[in-house]
Amino acid sequence: MTAGFLTAGFLTAGLLSAPAAGALPAPEPPLTTMSITSPPGSADVRVLIYYGSAAAGAESPLVNAGIAAIERIGLTGPADRRFTVTATGDGSVFTDEKRLGRFNAVVFLTGGGDVLGPEQEAGLEAYMEAGGGFVGVHDAARAEPYSDWFTGLIGARPAAGGPADVQRATVEVGDRLHPATKDLPVQWKRPDKWLNWQTNPSGAVHTVARVRESTYRPGQSANGADHPVSWCRDYDGGRSFYTGMGGTVSAWDETDFRAHLRGALLWASRLVRADCKATITGNYEAERLTRPNQPGRNDQIGEPHGLVTAPDGRVFYIGRGGADASRPVVTDWNDPDVGKGQGQIHVYDPATRQVTLAGELTVFGNKGGGEELVKVEEGLLGIELDPDFQENGWVYLHYTPHAEIDRTTHMAERRVSRFTLDRETDKLDLGSEKVLLKWPVQIHSCCHAGGGMAWDSEDNLYIATGDNNSSGFSGGYSGNNPEPAFKGVSFADARRTAGNTNNLNGKILRIHPEPDGTYTLPEGNLFTGEETAEGGGRTRGEIYVMGVRNPARISVDKSTDTLYAGWVGPDASAPSPVWGPAKYDTFAVITKASNRGWPYCMGNKQPYRDRGLPDPSQPLGWYDCDHPKNESPNNDGLVNVPPVTGNNIWYSPQGGGPDFPRDANGVPSYEQAEGTYLLPWLTGGGQAAMNGPVYRYDAASGSAVKWPAYWDGKWFVGDFYDDGQPRNAVLMDPRTQGDGGLPVHSESLKKIVPVGDSGIKNLMDWKFGPDGALYVLDYGRGFFTSDTKSALWRVTYTGGGPTPAAGQLARGTS
Repeated sequence: MTAGFLTAGFLTAGLLSAPAAGALPAPEPPLTTMSITSPPGSADVRVLIYYGSAAAGAESPLVNAGIAAIERIGLTGPADRRFTVTATGDGSVFTDEKRLGRFNAVVFLTGGGDVLGPEQEAGLEAYMEAGGGFVGVHDAARAEPYSDWFTGLIGARPAAGGPADVQRATVEVGDRLHPATKDLPVQWKRPDKWLNWQTNPSGAVHTVARVRESTYRPGQSANGADHPVSWCRDYDGGRSFYTGMGGTVSAWDETDFRAHLRGALLWASRLVRADCKATITGNYEAERLTRPNQPGRNDQIGEPHGLVTAPDGRVFYIGRGGADASRPVVTDWNDPDVGKGQGQIHVYDPATRQVTLAGELTVFGNKGGGEELVKVEEGLLGIELDPDFQENGWVYLHYTPHAEIDRTTHMAERRVSRFTLDRETDKLDLGSEKVLLKWPVQIHSCCHAGGGMAWDSEDNLYIATGDNNSSGFSGGYSGNNPEPAFKGVSFADARRTAGNTNNLNGKILRIHPEPDGTYTLPEGNLFTGEETAEGGGRTRGEIYVMGVRNPARISVDKSTDTLYAGWVGPDASAPSPVWGPAKYDTFAVITKASNRGWPYCMGNKQPYRDRGLPDPSQPLGWYDCDHPKNESPNNDGLVNVPPVTGNNIWYSPQGGGPDFPRDANGVPSYEQAEGTYLLPWLTGGGQAAMNGPVYRYDAASGSAVKWPAYWDGKWFVGDFYDDGQPRNAVLMDPRTQGDGGLPVHSESLKKIVPVGDSGIKNLMDWKFGPDGALYVLDYGRGFFTSDTKSALWRVTYTGGGPTPAAGQLARGTS
C-alpha cells in the first residue's frame, strides 16, 4: 500500500464512522518527518536513477541501457551542463533525508507495481515539495498504481489494450522551445513501444510531443488525434517530466532520444529554466468584456463581424448591419428602404472598461434570412487601422453603402474607404470619407461577401472579397452554373467572379494606400493589369490571390509578410463521382501571388466538373488544376487562368483533409468509401472557416497577461461553429507551406478558448492585442442580428513565467 492509498482510506473511514459528539479522532502520525533543504541538491549537480522492482528478479532489461545512457549524457556537453549519476534499486534512499537531499533530480526507470513502501513514497513526496525534480520514463507510468499522488506526478496511466509490439511511428514535436524538444525534428520518425492512456492528460499537463496514430497501429484503446507521448508540469512544489518513449533497449542508443532526455534532465535538475505551463488549461482566463445590449439598442455591440486592436490597447469591432431583433427587416425590392441597415463601429477601452459607439454607416445589409434569393450578407464587412493610426487616426472600412444600390438591376457598389477618428471622443468623422477602391457586386442573390483586411510590413493593404454568388443552382458543388441571371448578370457562376482574372470578387486584393486617399499597386501581384494576352484588357492589377470563395478572415504575419486566409466552401454534403468534392472549408498559407482554385479545384488540387450551355445539368470534362480554362459565357477575363496552388487545410462533413485514389489523369474517384483523411484532428458538418492570427511573442513587453512564448509562430485556425470543427493552433513547415504542405502539428484550443453556450460558441473573429492577450468575437446564437450572447471576449494567460525561479538555478545560469 502507498501513502496516497492510506490517506484516502482514512478519509473514507472517518466519513463512515464519525466520532461521538464532542470527541476528536486520534491524529494519524505522519508517514515521514523528513526535512529536505529547499531546493534539493546543489551546484555539484547529482541525478539519482531509481530502478526498484515490485517483484524479485523482475528488473527490466531497459535498466542497464538507461543507466548507461544517462551517465553518458551527464558526462558530455558543455561543462556547466554536466552532472553525475547514482543508480540504485534500494527504495530506502527515499527515507534518508540527508542522502536524498543531495540529488537535484530523480529518474524512475522502474516498471509497474508497488515499487515504494508508504514511507518511501512519502519521502519522494517530501522531496518534490522541497522543489525537487522528477523524470519518469516509459513503464514508470505503471508504478505505484494505487497512489493518486503518484498518478499526478506522472500525469497519466497506461490503458489496457495498447499495442505490445515495437512499431515505427511519427512523433509530432510541438514545443520548439523546451530544452527537451527544441533540437528535435518537428516530425520525428522512430520505433518504440507506444502506450495508450486511460485519460488524456493534455490540458492538465504541458504536452511537448505527440505520437501520430495514423502512422502505426495504436490498438483498441487508441487516444485519437491528440495522443500525448511526452509532457511536463510543475507539480507539488517541484518539477515533473515524463516520456512514454524509451520502451526498447535500442531507444537509448538514439542520438535524438538522448537529446530529448538531456533536455528533460537539465530542466528537472535546475540547470536550465523552461515553461511547462503554456498549455495547461487552468492557466488561462476567458472574460466577457461587453454586456448585453440594452433593449432596442446596440449600445454595446452590433451584429458581430470583425475586430482590430489599436496600439494603445483599444479594440475596434464592427457590426455588419443586421438590425436589433425588435426592428423591421425590409425585403421588398419596391421599397426604397429594402435591406437598409446600420453598420456599426464600437470601441472598447481597456483603461475604462467602457464601450463607445464610434459611428454608424447606412449599409445594404439588413435583409434578413431565408432563401438565397431573399437574404443578404452584404453590409459593413471589414475594418483596419492605419499603420500610423496613433498619429493620424485613420480607419479603413470595407462596406456596401445603401445609397449606391440599384433596385432595378439589383446591383450595388462595394468600397474600401478611409475615415478619420477623433481619438479624444472615439467618434468617426463620417464626412472625412476618402473612397480608395470601389467595384460592382450583384445583390440579387446571396451570399459570400468576404470582408477581411490586413496590413503587411510594407504598409500594403490586403482586402478579401467573396465570390458573391450562389452555389444553390449547382447542387452545392462547383458553383459554375452559367444560366441563372438577373437583368443579364449571372448570380450562380463563380467563373464570372472568383475564377475571372478581370473581376475583383472572389479575390484577395493588395494595394498600397497613399496619403491623399488614392492607391498604387505594389510589385508582385498576380497581374499588373497591363497583360497583353488574349487581346489585353483582361486582368486587374489589384489581384494578389484569385480563386477564393468567401474569405471572411485573413491575417498577415508581419515578421515574414506571409498571408494567411480561410474561406467557406459550398454546400454539397458528400463527394460526387460525377461532380467532384463535397464542400471543403479551406485554410491556406500564401507566400506569393497565386490562384487557390475556386471554382475549378479545391483542397489539394481536387478538380470539379465543368458545366456549359445549353444544358448546365449535363457534366462536361474535369477541370485541369495545372492548366485551368475559364470558358464560361460570363467570363470577361483570360480564358487561360494561372495554375492552381494546393491548399494546406481543407475539411468536409466526412473529416479533415479528405483525399481519394486518382486515375491516370489525376482525377480522384470521389467515392466516399475510398476516402482517406489526412488531417484527423478536425471534422466539419455545418462549417464556416474563420482564419486567425499567427502569434508573435514580445519578450520586451511587460504585460502580465500575454500568452507565453510557446505559442510563438503558431497559426490559429478556427470555425464559426464549435462542435467537431477546428479551433486549433497549428505548426507549419516553412519549406512546404507555400505549396500546400500539410500542418506538421496541431493542438486543440477548445479548453483555452472555451466552447459551449456559456462560452464562445460562435467564433466570428480573433486577434491578439498589443498586450499579448487574445480578443475574440462571439457572434451570438441567432443569424442576421445580435443577441444577448453576442460579445467581445478576452483570453489572458495567468500561469506566470518559466521554472525554476531564476534565483534557484543550480549554477546561476539561464
